[in-house]
Amino acid sequence: MTWLTDPLSASFVLRALLGGVLVAAICGVVGTWVVLRGMAFLGEAMAHGMLPGVALAALSGVPVVIGAAVSALVMSVGVGVVERRARIGADTAIGLLFVGMLSLGVVIVSRSRSFATDLTSILFGDVLAISADDLALMAGALVVVIAVATVMHRPFVALAVDERLAATLGLRPRRARVVLVGLVTVAVVASYGAVGSLLVVALLLAPAVAAGHWVRRIPSTMLLATGFGALAALVGLLVSWHAGTAAGASIAGVAVALVPLSALLRRALPVRPADDPSPASPEPASSDPTRPKGLRAPARPLV
Repeated sequence: MTWLTDPLSASFVLRALLGGVLVAAICGVVGTWVVLRGMAFLGEAMAHGMLPGVALAALSGVPVVIGAAVSALVMSVGVGVVERRARIGADTAIGLLFVGMLSLGVVIVSRSRSFATDLTSILFGDVLAISADDLALMAGALVVVIAVATVMHRPFVALAVDERLAATLGLRPRRARVVLVGLVTVAVVASYGAVGSLLVVALLLAPAVAAGHWVRRIPSTMLLATGFGALAALVGLLVSWHAGTAAGASIAGVAVALVPLSALLRRALPVRPADDPSPASPEPASSDPTRPKGLRAPARPLV
């Protein structure tokens, strides 16, 4: 067992593991909604859109998390403004801002003499350098994410099922959409220190997709996605320790690898998901948008 105990005997690895578990919990909650709502492109754009703020913060000596938060906020607000004022699709608005912000970030970083080092740290993070302050920030972000996701559960579910139904029920889908984008922003900023802006989307998407092979209900998916993310953090750190690979990239790679592995194992064990009601006793139809029956669409096996 020295292959396991030796890495975990180092304090910086333990901090990295704890940080990875916190990030896994944040991304498990938010990533479930990202996959369910088809917001993967927004998550990718938000992660890359942080680059200008992070670069400016790094060059000016300001804490990078502040720069990341400001840049992500500008990105999220900009998407809404461009979409409304220019009357173009959401994907087009996201794509324009994504490329623009990424280009601006690279230009800013290129002004630094340590261009390669700064850019590598920004894009891939440094999970092994996580400090106690970083852990406190992640823990606070997790509390915020859980609280908001709990309060907004009904509007989020209604938004995922049918925006018109949500509006009819007085659940204010526009506000729910804005709050959901805010949660994605919080998750991306909080996870930046662990895996960087380039790989954070792997932890947002992969654990939730892998969990969708086994469970159907949203809370169950969030819990299992958190477990998969934590497993990816542990295995990724062990791979990094023994193989000498980049820790953040190893974690992200393991998370992505869990998706096909989970799918193959699920096919090898053809059993009904643990939280899927038996088809022999179907639930009665209901107009309540929080009921899971309306979420079990074949095209979206996640829920």
